Amino acid sequence: MKSAVETLNPTRVRLTVEVPFEELKDSLDAAYKKINQQVTVKGFRQGKIPARVIDQRFGRGAVLEEAVNDALPKFYTEAVNEGELNPLGQPEVDITELKDGELLAFTAEVDIRPAIEIPDYSGIEVTVDAVEVSDDDVDKSVEQLRERFATTSPVERAAAEGDIVVVDLEAKVDGEVLEDGVAQGVDYTIGSGQLLDGIDEAVTGLEAGGSATFTSELKGGSAEGKEAEVKVDVTAVKSRELPALDDDFAQLASEFDTLEELRADSRKRLEQMKKYDQATQAQEKVLDELLGLAEVPIPEKLLADEIETRKHNLVNHQLGQMGLDLAKYLEIQGKTEEEFDAETKEQAEKGIKTQFILDELVNKEKLSVGQEELTEHLMRRAQSSGMSPDQFAQAVVEGGQVPMLVGEVARGKALAVVVEAATVKDSNGETVDLDDEDETAETVEGTEGADAADEAAETDAPAEAKSEG
Repeated sequence: MKSAVETLNPTRVRLTVEVPFEELKDSLDAAYKKINQQVTVKGFRQGKIPARVIDQRFGRGAVLEEAVNDALPKFYTEAVNEGELNPLGQPEVDITELKDGELLAFTAEVDIRPAIEIPDYSGIEVTVDAVEVSDDDVDKSVEQLRERFATTSPVERAAAEGDIVVVDLEAKVDGEVLEDGVAQGVDYTIGSGQLLDGIDEAVTGLEAGGSATFTSELKGGSAEGKEAEVKVDVTAVKSRELPALDDDFAQLASEFDTLEELRADSRKRLEQMKKYDQATQAQEKVLDELLGLAEVPIPEKLLADEIETRKHNLVNHQLGQMGLDLAKYLEIQGKTEEEFDAETKEQAEKGIKTQFILDELVNKEKLSVGQEELTEHLMRRAQSSGMSPDQFAQAVVEGGQVPMLVGEVARGKALAVVVEAATVKDSNGETVDLDDEDETAETVEGTEGADAADEAAETDAPAEAKSEG
């Protein structure tokens, strides 16, 4: 077999392949055997029909077609390996010559991973937010914990902001009560804004047994978006009582004996969270700088497929679970469809570039993924998916997604190498020491820029899956 590679552009090549006919022997034998099992000829047992009889009765062309279809993937793969190519997606194959007994010739056009020159990233400098925890931050954290331990008790007075009212609701549109517009025994905290617009004003000042009517735009259900006349009956009013901020509260809400110890622990936790956010911010900014330094061409079809996949996942999975369609989502976001398409394209381009350049870094730095690293990554992914580790692992294996997970971990390690080489300073001008390499590698999964590098984590990164030739 002879093959040649013609570069059509940085991301697409044309293979020209010539195969001597004797190399088709195994596929021809298989073709005769397959046809033998599918047809019957009087005077011959099934499976024992001579090749010359098959040629006479069914035509040599049918045999050749079967043999060529069987052989093409093997010869295409050999040509790809010989040319040391990294194909993306399926090739477009055209048989240019087929001479029985002499020659098979074909061309195959396919997208490939572009050759990428890794830029010098040692000079990258980024600025991130400083890790600062104020007394107000600690106060808010303790107050949130205090809210969780609030108690309620019925009161015989008019409802006020912060009270919990138990209400019955009835919504009418055009004078007709909606089938799904009736609810009873609903607990609502006045001022929370978690029910209908206008309900706060309607129930404030009412005692148990009181009623009011107000107009509101329905946020869901069969008449979503329509103006409804809503009748609300207050059946009970409850006040919320917060525990006193003292040592007794600390013992009730935590393992600490004093409020001072609880506040110190809250401050420590907030600092850890801000450090985590700082590391993530550093990764995002370093990745943006790296992408800005590198020239990364993108195959057009791969980009189109990635855009379509992102839109499909948004519409059919994320929005579908929320009961929204794309038009409603865009209305909520205050975006036009053109703006949405432009943003999706930009995100897809960034994702593909990220995957390409980090994969190249993996090869250049000869980074490998150990079993322990893969297991830890699988555990995190299982947790974020809501599945047990065993269930997630089984789904990964059955779906052939293990190489994808390995790629995610490897790309995280590649980005960690770049972050380690970069200069990271906080907004106070202090150098930030991101010495926790494990955290750096893990948090890459949360970065926007790494979306298509490993957004297979969200099952949204077809770039890796489609790179299998």
